[in-house]
Amino acid sequence: MELSVFGGTGFVGSKFVSMTNKKIHLISRESREPVSDNVLYMISTTDNYNVFENVHLDIDVNLTILVDVLKNLKPNQSVFNFVSSWFVYGDTELPAKESSFCNPKGFYSITKRCAEQLIVSYCETFNINYRILRLCNVYGPNDKGVSKKKNALQYLINQLKTHQDVNLYLDGKFYRDYLHVADIACALDLCLDKAPLNQIVNIGSGDKIEFKNIINLAQEYTSSKSIIGTMEVPEFHKTVQVPNFYMNVDKLKTLGFSPKISLNEGIKELCQ
Repeated sequence: MELSVFGGTGFVGSKFVSMTNKKIHLISRESREPVSDNVLYMISTTDNYNVFENVHLDIDVNLTILVDVLKNLKPNQSVFNFVSSWFVYGDTELPAKESSFCNPKGFYSITKRCAEQLIVSYCETFNINYRILRLCNVYGPNDKGVSKKKNALQYLINQLKTHQDVNLYLDGKFYRDYLHVADIACALDLCLDKAPLNQIVNIGSGDKIEFKNIINLAQEYTSSKSIIGTMEVPEFHKTVQVPNFYMNVDKLKTLGFSPKISLNEGIKELCQ
């Protein structure tokens, strides 16, 4: 397979490109033209906080650029694979299934869901095949965008490494679905080969993981002297974030996927 990759230099994209055996065409940041029929699209903002600095950013990046690429696809020929996020679910039944109702919160989350709907409408209009691949929380080394806003787990592990005190929302008594970036890359590769067309596929572990347990594990691996406390959840965080989330990944499993890196192994890697 020849694959045009948009957004292939980010955290997930660069890992995918380094692991796949497919012939990759990395599309430059300025280009909107795929050079092959198969497309993997990963251009995106990464958190809900852009609204404070640039109210148009999520719309410009997640929607406008997307549409500029869609219009260059070939009817009856292109396959458009869109990497989406668990954020599109918002408040929904858990574990979230591909068929679950989506009620996203925040500009990032809403524009990602809108992007999905635009893709479905455009592809149905012009007879183009697509896949929507919704990622859970991704963790692993070499994420250059780590901050309180994005990849908070790795941000807190970095604090533990330097023995800084750590305060958790809700005392860490909430749960998430985490999958190592290398497993994410493998799952994406598998979906490009085997996932049914014109459908949504959840990519995650399917495990309900309490955040406090992950931090306790990281403290053990780092031999950190940090004091782990609790803090009030900011009002904006309440507005744009759901307290708990994990995925149903039955569809992904039917393709033959199983994670290769356990959470213990992955956290230990980050702590080294």
